[in-house]
Amino acid sequence: MKKGKKSSSILLSTLLVTSGLYFAPMNLTNTAEAAENHVIHPSEKAFDQKVIARISAERMYEDVRFLSETIGPRVTGTEGEQRAAEFIKERLLSYGYEVKTQEFSVPDKMMGHLMTSDNNEVLVSIPAGSANTQEGGITAELYYAGLGKSTDFTTEAAGKIALISRGEISFKEKVDHAVAAGAIGVLIYNNVDSPGPLNPSIGGDVTIPVGGISQVSGEALLNDIAAQNKTVTLNVKRIENAKSQNIIATRTPKKDENHDIVHVSAHFDSVPFAPGASDNASGTAVALELARVLKSYPIEKELRFVFVGAEEIGLVGSNYYVNQLSQDEVQRSLANFNMDMVGTSWENATAIYMNTVDGNANIVSDTALATAERIGTPSELVLYKRGASDHVSFHDAGIPAVNFIRREPGTANLEPYYHTPLDKIEYISAERLKEAGDLVGASVYSLIRK
Repeated sequence: MKKGKKSSSILLSTLLVTSGLYFAPMNLTNTAEAAENHVIHPSEKAFDQKVIARISAERMYEDVRFLSETIGPRVTGTEGEQRAAEFIKERLLSYGYEVKTQEFSVPDKMMGHLMTSDNNEVLVSIPAGSANTQEGGITAELYYAGLGKSTDFTTEAAGKIALISRGEISFKEKVDHAVAAGAIGVLIYNNVDSPGPLNPSIGGDVTIPVGGISQVSGEALLNDIAAQNKTVTLNVKRIENAKSQNIIATRTPKKDENHDIVHVSAHFDSVPFAPGASDNASGTAVALELARVLKSYPIEKELRFVFVGAEEIGLVGSNYYVNQLSQDEVQRSLANFNMDMVGTSWENATAIYMNTVDGNANIVSDTALATAERIGTPSELVLYKRGASDHVSFHDAGIPAVNFIRREPGTANLEPYYHTPLDKIEYISAERLKEAGDLVGASVYSLIRK
């Protein structure tokens, strides 16, 4: 494609995206116009092939499996997140990178465990403000309190765990009514079907432990436990002085100079109860594979792989990383390629979205578009105005950044397994992992190579 036409195409897409409209397929790979008007030098494709020929879909898929199944949920500040960090660090060291761990504090968090007297575990979410339990938890019968209104409680609630349905009044009111009736704990279940437990917001500290559960779990407890006067054990503890960490791997050109820096980033934590296969073992696995492939090729720019923790609680890890950069490092930062949820097999997610905070094209999106044209990326590329991932931290520091993520064209919807216990390896596509690796890997190499 001619330079002028390419620039005008990107400008048009930016205007449409900024106005909130969808610019239909920005896939420049298979258009007759691209083939007719742009001549790609054979050496460009040769450099691309040095990268994409070595990227292994099988290796990335197995890394997703290890992170999501062997380790499982990698909630910020927990052992699961720490295990993932150690796995990433060991792998990067094996590739010969200079590896640094950045540790930082994260807010205290509440964790809970709910078991029935017939040894069935129930997924439970503990809201901020819930009280702790003593070691071993509290064991009691359930008291069904309907919607948790004051009139739904009798003296029989005293000494029991109140089972309450979501709806009509606030979560805080439900809990206050249970406390007033003498209940020693509260379980609030959802009134709509959802694969994960309800996460109630109770708006401040309360004196008894509170948990949220799914509609299916609530109805099962009502019909199978409460109806037969069986008991449940609710154990709630606060994780204090929790830490998270970033793992940074660096390659610098041999000459000791102040080179431009290209950052490749992905977060490795997940939300509670989610194995986090797509979000974001997929981006992590692709970044690890690119680190392997790019570990020894001659480069003229500094390459940094930045694996961040604590993304799911508010981009804490990437904010910490960027804030630790010196002003000189920020000024030398050429680009950030951020990968999040790039491997979903959800059939509707046929597009690779290139999210920028302001909706404008930049060196990262321009490079990806040019790469997609050269290598024939099968999916359309969509420039889109969107934050909500670690590229925001880089953008806010003035570093051009793009979040690469799979979405449904037109609606921009994410996969239905997002942030649920269904975010499993079975919904990961090895072919799409490979596609993301080829696109980002060849793009990065085109910027850093000699």
